[in-house]
Amino acid sequence: MSDLREGYTTGSCVAAAAKAALRMLAGLDIPDIISVPFPPGATKNSKGRIEVPLKSSSRNGAKVRSAVIKDGGDDPDATHGAEIATEVELLAGEEPLSVELDGGTGVGRVTLPGLPVEVGQAAINPSPRAQILCSISEELQLIKKLRPSFPETGILRVTVEVPDGEKIAASTMNPQLGIIGGISILGTQGIVRPYSHESFKASISMGLDVAYACGYRHAVFTTGRRSQRLYSERHPQIPEQSIIQAADFFKYSMIEAAQKGFTRVSWSLFFGKLVKHAQGFPYTHAKDWKIDFKLLAKWSGCCGFPDKINIEIQGANTARQVLQMIQDFPQAETLYTFLINKAQSSARKFCTEVSETTPQIDYALFDFDGTLLSERD
Repeated sequence: MSDLREGYTTGSCVAAAAKAALRMLAGLDIPDIISVPFPPGATKNSKGRIEVPLKSSSRNGAKVRSAVIKDGGDDPDATHGAEIATEVELLAGEEPLSVELDGGTGVGRVTLPGLPVEVGQAAINPSPRAQILCSISEELQLIKKLRPSFPETGILRVTVEVPDGEKIAASTMNPQLGIIGGISILGTQGIVRPYSHESFKASISMGLDVAYACGYRHAVFTTGRRSQRLYSERHPQIPEQSIIQAADFFKYSMIEAAQKGFTRVSWSLFFGKLVKHAQGFPYTHAKDWKIDFKLLAKWSGCCGFPDKINIEIQGANTARQVLQMIQDFPQAETLYTFLINKAQSSARKFCTEVSETTPQIDYALFDFDGTLLSERD
């Protein structure tokens, strides 16, 4: 893990591009690598600052535009490789110089309540916004020393652009969160640590906040796009904002839902994830949390499966293999119910760590071909 390469957030990209554009606006030389501070409150690492390579800078009349290429390191996300640009212009005015930060092409706009950004504003989260403004302030101090004639009054208009932002956003949770027209500018730490769970947990929490702010108290967690689609097709009356991709974050999702006051939680998943929920795993990724096939065989025996099948389950390699073994037996429904009961107990246990009351917990279990195998509350 220590050999994996770190990247930098979209917030760091904007901060670097803003510094470069401001430097050109002031007539100063621009280095190939732009150094920016961490977001306020970030956990600093040994580097102390973030070094971001500059792609380009150009002037168009009174405006300067600088761009960088987002690098997610060895944990790339949807924005990896995207151009993140900042356009800067100085508007005349008599008031002391102030900064106006907004989103342009490819940066989403917030349309639903519950997010840390007000409705109608560009989706630039508080931590990266503070990082960007801190970087601009840092650059202005340098300019004041090197270019004393640079205006001290007026408005410095800073506009963030992501040319492919709207296209990229289609593969994120932004549309579901009510962020329309592009991506969000994110990053509480400034850097992207390989296999960090921070961003996914943040999306779960924000999804719950939006659902709650919209008045919904029933949260539906899915383990991926397919389980989300299958649940939506079966329950078309459930609002899109109530359905949240939780992936492998079983415990985190339950705790967040309980803390935020949801009265009902549903899970839409496949057989392997259900078994892991039944085993009480807080996180269900295959790399770290493996199915105990001996335990599963014991459970299948409790549900009346013949010894031959139980022995085969013990030697299985995958959950899909087990499902193929059992699904034609009349005892299969009994096992599904048994596993759901176990999973519900695990979910309630997580909730009781943070709340005296627990939500109603439902499960919708699907086959890999989309067939509903069981649905229990």
